[in-house]
Amino acid sequence: MIKAGWQVVITHGNGPQVGAILLQQKMTKDLVPPMPLHVCVSLTQGQIGYMIQNCLVNELKKNGIKREVATVITQVVVNADDEAFKNPTKPVGPVYSEEEAKEMEKCYQMGKYENGYRILVPSPKPISIVESAIIKKLIEDGTIVIAAGGGGIPVVEEGGVLRGVDAVIDKDLASEKLASQINADDFLILTDVDEVYLNYGAPNARKIEDINVEEIERYYEEGQFPPGSMGPKVEAAIKFVRNGGRETIITSIERAWDALNGMAGTHIHA
Repeated sequence: MIKAGWQVVITHGNGPQVGAILLQQKMTKDLVPPMPLHVCVSLTQGQIGYMIQNCLVNELKKNGIKREVATVITQVVVNADDEAFKNPTKPVGPVYSEEEAKEMEKCYQMGKYENGYRILVPSPKPISIVESAIIKKLIEDGTIVIAAGGGGIPVVEEGGVLRGVDAVIDKDLASEKLASQINADDFLILTDVDEVYLNYGAPNARKIEDINVEEIERYYEEGQFPPGSMGPKVEAAIKFVRNGGRETIITSIERAWDALNGMAGTHIHA
């Protein structure tokens, strides 16, 4: 994409990493004061952002491409009254045994998940990206930006002051919010399947290659896309097009370039 002249903003998840940091906080709480979840999210932004930035800079140099790469630690405004704070459902970190989960419950809310137990945290909806203007200016200056990592650092606004809150924002919804605020043309969501499917896993499964937003929104409301997997991606795809974006593409990283050239992936448009 960079070789072809695209202006690129890269976002990423952080579920395993923030879970690992929470575990570190628990294991060392008697030695050093544990950090709140929103600070742990910021740590993963710096950690993963550095790794992407470092690798990308090296690849650009190998290919003789002179472009700057910058990671922006990104805050995302959420509503303090979001219902998610009353009912934590977002799993983070590794899967624990029942015995381990009982110990973890002393520090975190736990939930049964994937043949074991995982830490559950609130996942409020993103309202706005605090640093969107900075990110847009960097893009206009030709910088490749890594931002909104792990869904961004959740903050609430109270009397004009931002305050971090303990939660994890869905990365797809936060990425859509950023894409819309910087007026991106295209929103590319990379996952582990080449296309979105109707009746996924069933004998009558059918892949979606090209679809308008009204039709996929109808399938979404029918419950075709599970909330724990493809649901947030399709929801984000719909929001981006509804907010004026040209197209959302959902595909695998292996087929990303083909999808951008119309030869793979699910394409969602107005």
